[in-house]
Amino acid sequence: MMRIILFLATNLAVILIASITLRLLGVEPYLNANGLNMNALLIFCFIFGMAGSLISLFISKWMAKRSTGAQIIEQPSNATEKWLLDTVEELARDAGIKTPEVGIFPAQQSNAFATGWKKDDALVAVSAGLLNRMKPEEVRAVLAHEIGHVANGDMVTLALIQGVLNTFVMFFARIVAHLVDNFLRSRDNGGGLGFIGYFAVVIVAEIVFGLIASVIVAWFSRFREYRADAAGAKWAGSAAMIGALGRLKAETEMPDQMPDTLTAFAITTGQTRKVMERLFASHPPLDDRIRALKESSYRQ
Repeated sequence: MMRIILFLATNLAVILIASITLRLLGVEPYLNANGLNMNALLIFCFIFGMAGSLISLFISKWMAKRSTGAQIIEQPSNATEKWLLDTVEELARDAGIKTPEVGIFPAQQSNAFATGWKKDDALVAVSAGLLNRMKPEEVRAVLAHEIGHVANGDMVTLALIQGVLNTFVMFFARIVAHLVDNFLRSRDNGGGLGFIGYFAVVIVAEIVFGLIASVIVAWFSRFREYRADAAGAKWAGSAAMIGALGRLKAETEMPDQMPDTLTAFAITTGQTRKVMERLFASHPPLDDRIRALKESSYRQ
């Protein structure tokens, strides 16, 4: 889940900064004497919406390294690191992609993630806790799962979806602000929102619509998790993939070991209890993922 959190946070920050900067500079080509030019507004929002998403994608590896403290293995210093590099290399070869960078980050929870702007320039990292707790075949399954994300182009697809959603977030936020401004003008004899008011409504609307868009992104992410699980089962074996998910499930049921503030990072998200949590969860419940593997009810 960490790659999703970092991507969405960076994307939202870029969109808000762009909105603030453009408003302060008065760069609003979609405004004319008659009000909003819808075609110009849509083009404007598409350009900046896609820009925000692509910037998030291009810096995803850098952000992941800095936020997790992942140490990239250039030359293995022990048998575990050598095995990790060899395993990722083998899985990448099976997936038909260039071997990603491999890293270990200092967390005692069993976590892992993959990110990168394209298949042949990716990063796969695992936590120290995962290496310590899981059996080698289970670690291999987790790595295969992450390689599946890379091979399936999940980050690129996510960026394109987010770019489209950004377009509509910015588009409807400005329509809302314009409608509120017109309403106040009609009620206040031309008073309107004013510069600060209009700007504030746009930002608030972007945040609200951005949260709604995040629900769609989370749904897409949950759907892709099943495909990544299928990849893990294909390249590491169904039993190993089920075993890895089962071990993760056991950890999520130990609150002293896996506090809520930590289960939000990577593939360890357990079953959520509230509707809002389910809407924003980037991963399906582990029971569902295990059941899907056992039933082989989907295909990669």
